[in-house]
Amino acid sequence: MDDQTKKELIRIIARYADGRIVKGYTQDFAPNKPFFHVYNSVFESADEGVKVLLKELKAVFFVKDFEGNPSHDERKEFSKDQKLHGRKMEVTFGDGEILVGTTTGYDPHREGFFLFPVDPQSNNLRVFILSKAVKKVRHLTG
Repeated sequence: MDDQTKKELIRIIARYADGRIVKGYTQDFAPNKPFFHVYNSVFESADEGVKVLLKELKAVFFVKDFEGNPSHDERKEFSKDQKLHGRKMEVTFGDGEILVGTTTGYDPHREGFFLFPVDPQSNNLRVFILSKAVKKVRHLTG
């Protein structure tokens, strides 16, 4: 990969509906494309990446780092002074995992939507959630 490509790589964790996880870097994720590629390092060539099919996923987590902080108890409530963009919502996945955040593009008829976590200390910068992996959406007020 050339230097420009390395700068555009984004850290992601792709979580499959069946529980598998792929961690790495991507440069070609788009919510309207059926697949994207994940690379183990910024030094891999384009033909070394793993092809990830969107239809097989639960969500794509855009992360600060791959390890996160396992001892961090992620906040699930909005603070009064928090500046927000979009609609507040709680998403429950089919496997029971719950995420709380905001979205500007939720439509259950679309393939997926982005959620921005409520907790600024979360390792997740944003999450692309596949609609088919969602069990319940609850719009929050206040």
